Amino acid sequence: MTTTVAVAIESRILSEAWGPGAWHGADLKAAIADVTPAVAFWRPAPGRHNIAEIALHHAFFARSVRAKVSGRPAEPFVLPGEEWFVVDNEKAIPWSKIQATLDAEQQRLAELVASVETVTMSSPLAGTERFNLVLGIACHAIYHAGQVQLIKRLRGA
Repeated sequence: MTTTVAVAIESRILSEAWGPGAWHGADLKAAIADVTPAVAFWRPAPGRHNIAEIALHHAFFARSVRAKVSGRPAEPFVLPGEEWFVVDNEKAIPWSKIQATLDAEQQRLAELVASVETVTMSSPLAGTERFNLVLGIACHAIYHAGQVQLIKRLRGA
């Protein structure tokens, strides 16, 4: 498989996982689209993550994958910390800002992969390693889309 074909596949994989309109059910963008702040910060049980935390978690990893693919250090994240962020209400960070952060991180990653595809940007990673990261973040998005859908159902949303 040529590099151009492989990167075109990477772009398609990202699109299936984030949006719009995956055939397998709600992609992550669709899963969070109708979430209100009350639902976003609702915790299904003590010690379980809420939708806001899941969205921030995925945004953090999309940013991390982008840094690895570009070979550049990751910019500071919207909140201090790593991987999982405890947010119980909008005082810490508004739901609209979480949604915007997630959307921006996914968009930046998609643009980076597209720029590698059009050879306007190169990646320090071998094609297989880059593909594995893109496939991994896409699977991560799909997994969390399912979690969001389940939490919405549990909440009665």
